[in-house]
Amino acid sequence: MAEMGIFEAMYSARALRRFKPDPVPDEILNKVLDAAIRAPSGSNEQSWLFVVVKDAAQRKKLGDIYRRGGDILMALYANRTKPAHMSQSTFDKLMASATYLIQHMADAPVLLVACLKAAAQSGPPPKLPPEVLEKMRGLARMSGSSIYPAVQNIILACRAFGLGTVLTTIHLFYEDEVKSVLGLPADVQTYALMPIGYPSDNFGPIKRRPVSEVVCLDRYGNPWKG
Repeated sequence: MAEMGIFEAMYSARALRRFKPDPVPDEILNKVLDAAIRAPSGSNEQSWLFVVVKDAAQRKKLGDIYRRGGDILMALYANRTKPAHMSQSTFDKLMASATYLIQHMADAPVLLVACLKAAAQSGPPPKLPPEVLEKMRGLARMSGSSIYPAVQNIILACRAFGLGTVLTTIHLFYEDEVKSVLGLPADVQTYALMPIGYPSDNFGPIKRRPVSEVVCLDRYGNPWKG
């Protein structure tokens, strides 16, 4: 395994979207994927599924879908103002980088699709009171807790091996097409499309808002002063 401290990886694994054409050895990819499955998952079901896409024709199909999703995203961002903590220069670089990936997703030597299988039922679903069912409808986002920790492990493992990557989700505008390209069954949903390769740009350091601005003690409005 590559020798890198966990904090060094976390503080330098910034989002990278431009990649060299150099292939990524399967041995390294396997270690990245093995790191992924060390993550926690709901009820320890480990219902994740990862699709490694290396074939150029398959990458082109996914890239074409991603480009169309990017067109929707750019339309949504057309009138969005930059976050207050970012300078105009930094925001412009971010948008230029995102636009580049929209046009060049297929150029990354590896595309990794992170998925989840639906939980199997051992019998008919339980009959729950209507008020409980209503509450459950608002909890769909819970499922991400069983895959995004694995995605974070992928990001950190990639950093340890000198690989760049970024978590993207705009393929979800056309998820049915993505599932068709990959031959995924109906009970599998995709959660992330991650380009992976040796980066053309540099790693961190990562700049973030200070802890004092985003942490409260005991209740909202009471700032953390640790």
